[in-house]
Amino acid sequence: MSETTSPTRGSSDHRTAMPAQVLSVTELLAGAQDVRPFEAPGKSGAQLEKLTLGGVDMIVKYLDPTLDWTVRASGVLGGPMQMLWTSGILHRLPDCLVQPIIGVAVDDRGPEAGRRRTVLLMRDVGAQLIPATDEPLAPATHLRLLDHMAAMHAAFWGGGAEIDVVPAMHRYLELSPWTAMAESAIGSTHLVPQLIGRGWPLLAEVAPAAAAVVTPLAWDPGPLVQALADTPQTFVHGNWKLDNLGTDPTGRTIVLDWEMPGRGAPLSDLAWYLAINCRRLPHAKEAAIEAYRGALEGRGIDTSPWWERQLALCLLGALVQFGWEKALGGYDDELAWWEDRAVAGARLLPG
Repeated sequence: MSETTSPTRGSSDHRTAMPAQVLSVTELLAGAQDVRPFEAPGKSGAQLEKLTLGGVDMIVKYLDPTLDWTVRASGVLGGPMQMLWTSGILHRLPDCLVQPIIGVAVDDRGPEAGRRRTVLLMRDVGAQLIPATDEPLAPATHLRLLDHMAAMHAAFWGGGAEIDVVPAMHRYLELSPWTAMAESAIGSTHLVPQLIGRGWPLLAEVAPAAAAVVTPLAWDPGPLVQALADTPQTFVHGNWKLDNLGTDPTGRTIVLDWEMPGRGAPLSDLAWYLAINCRRLPHAKEAAIEAYRGALEGRGIDTSPWWERQLALCLLGALVQFGWEKALGGYDDELAWWEDRAVAGARLLPG
């Protein structure tokens, strides 16, 4: 692991120098002490433990497709982390970003492919994460998050096969009616899939103009994915929400939960950020969009040939992902903003 991206800088544990290879669970957790369950506010179903290794506090995350609905929704057998780790992408993040994973293992719990779980060993960065409150984000923090997002996108602009982790189609299906149906069919009790199932039918009642555009795409995002494929692509995180972000003591942005990463339109990360963090944005969405654009152009990316088209399509795509969630809040200024953008973006779809 390179010095500029090592998430465990300053630790003497040998795992700070791990190459991007998958280990056995025994190798990964060798020497672990004081292992105990750890509760976190996530809603995926992933199991967590806290432990110490070489005197350093660590978190172990178990990504089990039999327990974690997001692993199932990724559409990648066993989840995307093994592929992401061995590709070396996490070791090539720009200097302004840091992620806490220092090792990955695969645990074959039985002959069934569905029982293959991925185990992540991570530095404990809980104290450095953005506090989960209802308060608006500090403007400086907000702008830094946008700037560092742009830095990641610029670093992998037009990347090769190594960024093909979770397909774009799967990202647009993660929060679709299909996920609600699939989770219900297996008796899943996870809250988010249940809310997805309630929210999509409700959208037609509270925002019929939005529903007419985005509900068909929620069932089949193919036209949207096809249109976006003709615009610039890079490596995207897929879940750039405040719960997954933090600040380390040197001012770098901490990034967690790489559950939907892969090749995609850079503005899809921006649109997701605006949609999921909407209640905590310190200024208008338009200002955030321009701040991100300036950060991208400041890193040598010419946005003029493609910006308006990709932006319109990605704002439409954000409501394809979050139409159910916006509907649960009723028709307000937030949903009205997204409805206007969705209707405009739909005019750019093929056919």
